[in-house]
Amino acid sequence: MSLVPDITELLARARSDLRMGVPVILTDDAGLSVLSCSAETLSAQRLQDLRDLANGHPVVAVTVRRAETLKARAYDGDLARIEIPDYADLKWIQSIADPSDDLNTPMKGPLKTERQGSASLHRIAITLAKSARLLPAAVVAPIKDGAAFAGSHGLTLIEHALAAPHLTERSPLHSISAARLPMEVSEAGRLHVFRPEDGGEEHYAVEIGRPDRDKPVLARLHSACFTGDIMGSLKCDCGPQLRGALAQMGAEGAGVLLYLNQEGRGIGLANKMRAYFLQDQGFDTVEANHRLGFEDDERDFRLGSDILKELGFKSVRLLTNNPNKIAMMERTGIAVTERVPLKVGETAFNRDYLATKAAKSGHML
Repeated sequence: MSLVPDITELLARARSDLRMGVPVILTDDAGLSVLSCSAETLSAQRLQDLRDLANGHPVVAVTVRRAETLKARAYDGDLARIEIPDYADLKWIQSIADPSDDLNTPMKGPLKTERQGSASLHRIAITLAKSARLLPAAVVAPIKDGAAFAGSHGLTLIEHALAAPHLTERSPLHSISAARLPMEVSEAGRLHVFRPEDGGEEHYAVEIGRPDRDKPVLARLHSACFTGDIMGSLKCDCGPQLRGALAQMGAEGAGVLLYLNQEGRGIGLANKMRAYFLQDQGFDTVEANHRLGFEDDERDFRLGSDILKELGFKSVRLLTNNPNKIAMMERTGIAVTERVPLKVGETAFNRDYLATKAAKSGHML
């Protein structure tokens, strides 16, 4: 018997450490060890400590999307390891990670990137930062004997071989609680709460009426949107889509709305606001995400399929304009018998946003 944290618990601890600016240690089977910090939460003092303790020159690891903006060579394919010059300070590092001042200082280079050696630990470092809802950029420095280093400094140690599968697979969801929830659209409402094993955000299922599990249910996969759902933002159509879907379910007397906590296409609210700032500079939704270092859409719609199966549904009439949601449902064993369009909420403020969704993301608008 042991109370030692398993890899799922260690990864949750590592995410928390990174959000607070605490470094983590990453090791691989070849005996390599690195000290990894979030470029976003790194402090000047920790940067100095890192330089003093490192067994070599540190780099800033960024995704290929961010590297394209910086005109940095991504020799590793999906990422670039940008060498940190001796003169570089914290502001320089943050300018590599954060595109907010790109237009003011477009020439950040020439930037030299590493091409020798393995980038596997750098890849884990970026993935951890992403999953912590931080900018996808990490300061990584080689060290000797990662286990001893972690022990002497009280840092979380993550082994690559154990962590890699957990960072590429979604965490299992478990039903935690459910209760009756009378709503404006239907007094026969019920809210189910699902929690992932990895300590991530909880997700919700709003059940309207008592849908027949043997027939296709009217369903909507809705990603959380604080600005649209709650604040009534005019920059997107999320709020009208949420209310429109619930109203249609109420009118039909049955349905299920899956409210998935994947704010900002899966990049989190803070990064979504960074994207909005870039949109105000003239970039569209996709371009803004790329400049931040993210893909067009970082969401995992398989979560919706997992919840539907847990609730006992096998087929859906899907309220969506997004063909990716339909394809995901079909691939994961939920039959889509009908696509139900949901075209609401166009405003003068989101017209370009909707046009981008249609042109670059294939939405049927």
